[in-house]
Amino acid sequence: MGELAGMWEQYARSREPEKRRELIEAYAPLARYVVDRLNLKPGPALEYDDLLSQAVVGLIDAVDRFDPSRGIKFETYAYHRIRGAVMDMLRELDWLPRSVRQREAALAGAYERLEERLGRSPTDVELAGELGVTVARLDEMAHEVGMQAVQSLDEYVGSAQWETGTVGEMVADEAAVSPEEAAERWSEREMMAEAIESLPEAERTVVSLYYYEGLTLKEIGRVLGVTESRACQIHGKAMVRLRGALRPVGEGRAEEAAQPGAGGLAYGRRRAAGSGSGRAAAQRRRPGGRGRGRHSGPRGLSR
Repeated sequence: MGELAGMWEQYARSREPEKRRELIEAYAPLARYVVDRLNLKPGPALEYDDLLSQAVVGLIDAVDRFDPSRGIKFETYAYHRIRGAVMDMLRELDWLPRSVRQREAALAGAYERLEERLGRSPTDVELAGELGVTVARLDEMAHEVGMQAVQSLDEYVGSAQWETGTVGEMVADEAAVSPEEAAERWSEREMMAEAIESLPEAERTVVSLYYYEGLTLKEIGRVLGVTESRACQIHGKAMVRLRGALRPVGEGRAEEAAQPGAGGLAYGRRRAAGSGSGRAAAQRRRPGGRGRGRHSGPRGLSR
């Protein structure tokens, strides 16, 4: 104690940074002591080291403000400064109003008193009577307190048996396609591809030019050397054949898959176009070269 008193006398006279540092180091255990006495439970956004760092900030502030001439023990003065610094940080991080925290403490206190007195969990009527409020007001208070039950999506969860990840990674994506639906769609696309490959060459060419190259029926007729009406007839026959081939898949899904712009048809006509019959024909016979510039992919589809 005599050594610390001498350090305070020297610092009070000189205010040298070196003496200040020595005092901070000498009282550093006090910061950990205050944090441990607060008995705070670190959360996902606040660790024990964060509390300790803020306690050290309070200790430094106490060293700078302390006046030994007043005859007060530094430990007593610093304890309240350190505790206040930590509590101020917690209040800044708390997004709930202080009034809600007070209601939460009142509810918890009343519940504990009644449970101890009755030897069982109290009813809403008993709890409302203990607080001096109506049951409706008790429900409002419980709702306000319940609003604090939030969890960060960046919080890591897991155990030794399970892989650790964030809460956000474990939240189900309702817009995502389930594995079963993805497998069903893939099977339908495979069936559509096989059905298109089984079409006669003229119909397969029309499907390829219409859905992959983005040509109109008039342009397809020019490519094939037929009228627009004849190209429309060929396209219609192709649709009838595809619907018939896919009928076992299911009435609704088959017709949907065979409609222009459907994913299955887009997949199938790409495989059909892989032989190059439709695209090559378009390049050989269509004026102006391959494809129109304004078409970036299949009609009604994205490449």
